[in-house]
Amino acid sequence: MARVVLLDPDDRILLLHGHEPDDPTQTWWFTPGGGLEGDETREQAALRELAEETGITDVRLGPVLWRRHCSFPFAGRRWDQDEWYYLARTTQTATAPAGLTELESRSVAGLRWWTSAELSAARETVYPNRLAELLDALLGEGPPSTPLDLAPEIV
Repeated sequence: MARVVLLDPDDRILLLHGHEPDDPTQTWWFTPGGGLEGDETREQAALRELAEETGITDVRLGPVLWRRHCSFPFAGRRWDQDEWYYLARTTQTATAPAGLTELESRSVAGLRWWTSAELSAARETVYPNRLAELLDALLGEGPPSTPLDLAPEIV
């Protein structure tokens, strides 16, 4: 999996608002991204998924920031994912998702730009779990010299 930590010129991060397809009361926020298709690289998958889920194509893709393994129930099955989080920058803040899969169409309720302060104050579920802390460190210290391995998240 390739995920994108997309920052705008004001250092806001773009997150999607997801929910369980059969229970819209189970909600969370998460970074854009998804699985690789065919023989594409993780970088290509990150840019494709970002374009499909947000409509944003004017992007400078940076280094891998973090890696994590997660396992969670969703849409009637268990998902096991190894995720790589790429830093990306854009000046394009208008969004227009146009390539959502059928499952994404049933489980993504929208998206929004968050400031670091808003993310730190959020009472909603956000993935990865420590995203507010990780974003704060990224904005204060810059990208890590090598990707950080985050603790596995098993739900």
